[in-house]
Amino acid sequence: MALRVLFQSALGLYLVATAAFLVHIVTLRKWAERWGTGLLAVGFAVHAAAIGVRWRVAGHPPVTNLHEALSFVGWAVVGAYLLVQWRQRVKALGAFVTPLAAVLMVASSLQPAAVPDLPPALRSYWLPVHATICLLGDAVFALAFCLAVMYLLQERQIKHKRLGGIFRRLPSLDVLDALNYRCLTLGFPLLTVGIVTGSIWAEQAWGSYWSWDPKETWSLITWLLYAALLHQRLTVGWRGRRAAIMTILGFGALFFTFLGVSVLLPGLHSYANWFE
Repeated sequence: MALRVLFQSALGLYLVATAAFLVHIVTLRKWAERWGTGLLAVGFAVHAAAIGVRWRVAGHPPVTNLHEALSFVGWAVVGAYLLVQWRQRVKALGAFVTPLAAVLMVASSLQPAAVPDLPPALRSYWLPVHATICLLGDAVFALAFCLAVMYLLQERQIKHKRLGGIFRRLPSLDVLDALNYRCLTLGFPLLTVGIVTGSIWAEQAWGSYWSWDPKETWSLITWLLYAALLHQRLTVGWRGRRAAIMTILGFGALFFTFLGVSVLLPGLHSYANWFE
C-alpha cells in the first residue's frame, strides 16, 4: 500500500511539474519555472523513497522487469536533469525532460507491478552493478537527446532568421552543444562499463561472455554509434548540427535496445523469458 502511494505520488508530482514547465516555456513566467523545479525535486525524493521501499521488499534492486526498469530510468532522468539545473541553470530544459520522465512513469504504471521472484541466473551481485550502470547511462543519453532536439530547434530559428519566441526561450547553440558533449562523455563510459560487466555476468550465468543475444547485438550497435560520434567529435571536430543528429540517432538505437528488444525480440534478456 505504502509503495503504491509513493509511486503514484511521484507520478502525480512529475505530471504537475511538467505542466508548470510547459507554462514557463510558453509564458516565460518565472514562478512557473520555480514551481516546476520545486515540484520535480519533491517528486524525485518521493520516487527515490518508492524505489528504496521496493528494493527492501524485494531484496534486490528494482530493475528486473519492465515496470521497475521504466520507473528507474524515469527517476534517473529526473536526477540527471536536477543536477544539470543545479550546475548550469538551463531553465528551458525542464520543458523537454519532464515530459519524457512523465511518459516513462505512465508507461511504468501500466505494467504489472507485482514484486517478482528472481530466477537463479539473476541472483547475483552483478545485478545491481550491471543493471543500474546501464540504466543510469540510458538516463544520461536521454538528457543528451533532449539537448540535441533543443539545439536543432534553436539552429532552425537562427538559420531562418526567425528570432521569435523559441529563440528567446532556448540557450545559445554553444551552451547546448557543450552540455550535449558533457552528457556523451559521461554516458559513454557508463554504457561501456555496463556492457563489460554484463559480459562477465553472462559468462558466470550462462557460460559464455558473448552469445549474440538480441540485447547484446543491439547494445554493441548502440555502443558503436556513440563511439563513432565521440571519435568524430575528438578527431574531426564534429560539433553542432551533425553531432546533434548523430546523438538523436544514437538515442533511437538505445531506446530500441532498452525497450524494443526487451519486448519484441525473444532472447536471454527478454523480460517475458526471465520469469517463465
